[in-house]
Amino acid sequence: MNIGSLFSRHARYRPEQTAVIFGNSRLTYLQFNREINRLANALLALGVNKGDKVATLLPNCLELLEVYWASAKIGAVVVPLSTLLCEKVIVSLLNDADAVMLVTNSFFSDGVESIKPALRAMAHDRYLLTDGQRKGFRDYQGLKAAAIDHEPEGQPVGDEDPFNINYDSGNTGRPKGIVHTHRVRAAYATCFATAFRMTPESVSLHAGPIVFNGAFVGLMPAVFTGSSYILLPHFDPPLYIDTIVREKVTHVILVPSQILALLDSPDFSPEALRSLEMILTLGAPQHREHKERLNRLLPGRFYELYCLAEGFVTVLDKHDYPRKPASVGSPLPFFEMKIADPNGNELPTGEIGEICGRGPILMPGYYKRPDLTRTAIRGGWLHSGDLGYVDEDGFLYLVDRVEEMILSDGVNVYPREIEEVVIQHPAVREASVFGVPDDKWGETPVAALVLKRPGSVGAGALKQWINERVSAKFQRVSAVMILEDFPRNAAGKILKREMRVQYAAKNQ
Repeated sequence: MNIGSLFSRHARYRPEQTAVIFGNSRLTYLQFNREINRLANALLALGVNKGDKVATLLPNCLELLEVYWASAKIGAVVVPLSTLLCEKVIVSLLNDADAVMLVTNSFFSDGVESIKPALRAMAHDRYLLTDGQRKGFRDYQGLKAAAIDHEPEGQPVGDEDPFNINYDSGNTGRPKGIVHTHRVRAAYATCFATAFRMTPESVSLHAGPIVFNGAFVGLMPAVFTGSSYILLPHFDPPLYIDTIVREKVTHVILVPSQILALLDSPDFSPEALRSLEMILTLGAPQHREHKERLNRLLPGRFYELYCLAEGFVTVLDKHDYPRKPASVGSPLPFFEMKIADPNGNELPTGEIGEICGRGPILMPGYYKRPDLTRTAIRGGWLHSGDLGYVDEDGFLYLVDRVEEMILSDGVNVYPREIEEVVIQHPAVREASVFGVPDDKWGETPVAALVLKRPGSVGAGALKQWINERVSAKFQRVSAVMILEDFPRNAAGKILKREMRVQYAAKNQ
């Protein structure tokens, strides 16, 4: 099972079907497969073989997709890095991954040049530049143009061979390299294609960075079905809406902040987005207030995904949303889930505990970190670090991260329950609640807010409004902090730890 063979298959049986659109480039499966083959043969000529790590430092572009699938065909392992990382972290990750090649562009070439001496496994001729020529870099386009477009003749690639190493955001320490095999990515393809009702006639649109694992939730089923995949350089609401209208897009995946930006765009209208069959949110919990607004405007399209890159998911289907709007769905076929106490024992319906799961996308482990793998996967179950409970129908309800739970005077306080109240204020655009030390209570909640219109309401009035509406005294916030925007990591997730630091600095 080599996931790169999907392109060979579609090139033979559906050669004229549009495979990928990026900017002014539109490639059929026949054309795109030839480009992939050229790159695969160029990599083999450079001495890149099965098991070698090929890293990328690229924004969204066709070349990044080519590297993914060319590497797959020859059994090389892709290590996609975020372009937002600092040079020190890039060095650390490249060395940790044992990367033997780096593909980048001219924008990052100066930075790459400066870190070359620190890269242990990289040969001097293994730096490729996608958009020009420069001393110290190989010409990506030239190498590809000189290679043949026949199927590469590398070593056989099997189910359990690794396809990629995705480094997490490092929210809980140094980034960990999550290994995904060809079998795991094939399971992404089949499981999500079924869950999202994707067909060869579907048209998918993606605007987030495709270096993150969440991108494969949409990319793999599109490749599997042989449908069309549109990649944008970045998320821009007017361009995004225009693309949906022009290309009659059927499937989109967005993080919660992007959904808000889309709905608030002056270019938005239900009529413009009428072709959509799926609007999937992932990456962070979508507050119920925003779910309801989206479903009022675009009914019968909303899906929600709870996903761990290490290998477990639940999906709230568009047909289940009306009766389970606060849920994050149920496990897909062949997946299992349990809510566990600290000793790993399964808890009964309705009790809050750690979400644990297993299934066909479970990672083999963290790269070179068997210690962390043993902590994450115990007895075959992936331990998420997230708190939740299931209802009598087996649907999952997300409560919070274990480390984000606030312990106030011995009582467990879950920030998300307070956030669901805060977001109902008509002036509030986004809300995030976190705990801070308190001499009397141990910890106390603080609400950080982004307003729809800056200056429209004061912190004092918001604090009073919130505390009059929360369901218990221990949920009352001790302070409100109004921000222009939330600090976020490269994947768009809100960084509560940075807001705690900001709050502490202001209240010393």
